[in-house]
Amino acid sequence: MLPATTERVPLHTAAAVNRKIRDEAAARVAYFARRPAEIPGRLAELDREWDIERSLEANAASLALTGIVLGATRDRRWLALPALVTAFLFQHAVQGWCPPVPLLRRLGFRTATEIEQERNALKALRGDFARIGQAEDRAAAAFQAARV
Repeated sequence: MLPATTERVPLHTAAAVNRKIRDEAAARVAYFARRPAEIPGRLAELDREWDIERSLEANAASLALTGIVLGATRDRRWLALPALVTAFLFQHAVQGWCPPVPLLRRLGFRTATEIEQERNALKALRGDFARIGQAEDRAAAAFQAARV
């Protein structure tokens, strides 16, 4: 059985690494709880943060393109590189693991879900979700709070 998309990478990451990523996010949220004026800046940083999927895709595309160019201009054996990279990318799509994942996780690359959890915690601190209960159209207010 395949794990859910949101669980694939953490399930294939060492518990200590997952814990470190969670603890660092919790520490950042605690920091901004004491400095609410700085929350918009942090939210902007989170908008620019590359999640692990994007990093893997960029890495795979770079290596595959390099292998194709070298295979076409230098030696056909370089064509093994894009074949290997695409196999790893497929493995990641199915299982949530491929050889670069442990390294990227140790470097602090987070999943989109982990980034979104920090974003939602900061928005809650800022009071975005408190306005939902006061709004006339609660559904529209909830959607707007999730988008901000």
